[in-house]
Amino acid sequence: MTPPPSGPVCAGASTAALGTAVKTAGYPSFSSYVRARGPVLLRTARSLTANPSDAEDLLQTALTKTFVAWERIEDHRALDGYVRRALLNTRTSQWRKRKVDEFACEELPEPAGLPEPDPAERQVLHDAMWRAVMKLPERQRQMVVLRYYEDLSEAQTAEVLGVSIGTVKSAVSRALGKLREDPELSPVR
Repeated sequence: MTPPPSGPVCAGASTAALGTAVKTAGYPSFSSYVRARGPVLLRTARSLTANPSDAEDLLQTALTKTFVAWERIEDHRALDGYVRRALLNTRTSQWRKRKVDEFACEELPEPAGLPEPDPAERQVLHDAMWRAVMKLPERQRQMVVLRYYEDLSEAQTAEVLGVSIGTVKSAVSRALGKLREDPELSPVR
């Protein structure tokens, strides 16, 4: 690893009169900077993307932005920070653009290979489930029907039955336990 540069290296507007004497203090050129710091910057880019190829593209874009600003950067000790900021900004821009490019489609593709359930089997399961629910005590049955058949929240179920939310939670939990133990529903498990 090379030691950090000792002073301004770039011949900007304020140091143009110093010429090449200033440039020899650190990185004399952009290509020498890239050769010296490229592997470290590539590791940073890889931490921002999942794909190594995308990381290389990201670094290339950030280095291009750095090259364009090379003459304006007065303190070349801050080059790594400049490139890292360019990496982050570029990655954020890519992420935002990708979000905009994603569109919802009219129809969702159906996964291939999933067989359509047999309507007779579905009816058998529905009947078995309903018989098991009918075996529950009345209060538990009311709560299960409101929660899962009517799709009410715990708070709505509690309000309809005039009980607390905790009562609904515990009663539904006990009812589901009984349904799990019902021998008629054992083939479903």
